[in-house]
Amino acid sequence: VNENTGEIRVPKVITSIDSGPVLSPDGLTNQMEGQVIQGISRTLYEEVMFDRASSSITTNDWRSYWVLKFGDTIPEIVSILIDSRNAPVAGAGEITITLVASAIGNAIFDATGVRIREVPFTPERVKAAINARS
Repeated sequence: VNENTGEIRVPKVITSIDSGPVLSPDGLTNQMEGQVIQGISRTLYEEVMFDRASSSITTNDWRSYWVLKFGDTIPEIVSILIDSRNAPVAGAGEITITLVASAIGNAIFDATGVRIREVPFTPERVKAAINARS
């Protein structure tokens, strides 16, 4: 966390899953890593904006709704697959993405001592929380 600008950088993510026997390690790893990237995008950038005066959504195209794109810098992602051969097949679903915002939020707290409770964690929201901590 850059406390002067409020910018957040995610250099590395370590994630793991125990979904029973791992039938396709490459597929499961790809699924988990995609969820991490999408979760970072949602946590740091994605936001639907609403104009109360006109009662309309103002983010109606990809120029006004920012997301991580191909070519953007992404963190190192370490995926740990727990291959529980004697457990029933549970399926992986999209559980990894549900934890990304809380992990980043806890990292912000660890770095700054402030809690950010509204996504996306924009520089403006981070700076406001840091300025209010005194």
